[in-house]
Amino acid sequence: MLYQLHEMQRSFLTPLVHWAEASANLFSNPISPFAHAPFAQRIAAGYELMYRLGKDYEKPEFGIRETEVNGKTVRIEEYAAVEKPFCKLLHFKKKLPQKELEALQQPTILLVAPLSGHHSTLLRDTVRALLCEHDVYITDWVDARMVSIEEGPFHLHDYIYYVQDFIRHLGPDLHVISVCQPTVPVLAAISLMASARDKKLPKTMTMMGGPIDPRQSPTKVNDLAVEKKFSWFENTVIYSVPAGYPGFGRKVYPGFLQHAGFIAMNPGRHAQSHREFYQHLVAGDGESAEAHRTFYDEYNAVLDMPAEYYLETIKIVFQEFRLPNGTWEVEGKLVRPQDIKTVALLTVEGELDDISGPGQTQAAHKLCSNIPASRKEDFVAPQCGHYGIFSGRRWREIVCPRISAFIKKHS
Repeated sequence: MLYQLHEMQRSFLTPLVHWAEASANLFSNPISPFAHAPFAQRIAAGYELMYRLGKDYEKPEFGIRETEVNGKTVRIEEYAAVEKPFCKLLHFKKKLPQKELEALQQPTILLVAPLSGHHSTLLRDTVRALLCEHDVYITDWVDARMVSIEEGPFHLHDYIYYVQDFIRHLGPDLHVISVCQPTVPVLAAISLMASARDKKLPKTMTMMGGPIDPRQSPTKVNDLAVEKKFSWFENTVIYSVPAGYPGFGRKVYPGFLQHAGFIAMNPGRHAQSHREFYQHLVAGDGESAEAHRTFYDEYNAVLDMPAEYYLETIKIVFQEFRLPNGTWEVEGKLVRPQDIKTVALLTVEGELDDISGPGQTQAAHKLCSNIPASRKEDFVAPQCGHYGIFSGRRWREIVCPRISAFIKKHS
């Protein structure tokens, strides 16, 4: 019922949102006589703030059209290399003749994006920085409300199998980078491949800010999962997709609930950000206002997660700690990170991460006990929060070069 009420509220707000947008333009467009009225800038700022607080945020585009390779601007073509019901494997292909591409000898990267509420475009800055020196593919997860119920459920083990399929499609000369949530299923996927002596094992795996062992430095996210019983999640946050979407009837964890959780973690910071946005508009600071728009266009765009996948993640990863406890079985096969021997491991954490606390990702080193010490590295990014390890200036200047050097070393 909550999902239906949310859709009803959205329908009621739509006319108001359009009116606010039109009014903001009316009082800000220089060819409009209203734009020259007293206090026009303040009125326009108020209307735009109203518009942005009430509007729907659709999935943004990656919008990566070019990159720089050896001082030369190269066009980028984005296309789906593999399409599955719940995920597309996107390739950011450099538009160069085949001989030039081969001469570059750029390592191939599988960037596994989180399926945890936001779209994979949250890693736009990650992709952009990696593209200069690497051939980049990324998992682009599909909003569950857009997947027909006829496609069946999507479990946590399906996520693992998807990752394995993508690794086999691109390997063996492959380097896997997982950001946040996927560090756990990616480690499981590679562990199972190692146990089976799969010939398509990647050369390296980079784990960034993920809950390998959430018992280490628990955060608010970890505390919520432990404080609430599993039945609470089943009965409180799972709803059916309403009519009007391809996934009508599918059980999901709605994106709007996840978004509310994101906001609730730092409500004061978001309120202050919106106040500053209004002030920037009034002051005519277009650059700062645009930076706010860019951030929240991405932050407010959320997707629904399949219910079975979400609930299994809560139970297996955050409540029962099956990976660090050595008790995780995937359809009868025990996940054994100690079976990984040839894949080099790099873990990356943010010094100020308040989502995956310090030590949670580093735990992978203890679990992968049979990887030689010479093939293991750990890096704690100074002055970095969770998002800072994969986007922004510190990502580009500190973290990305460290990952690139690690990949080059083990290529």
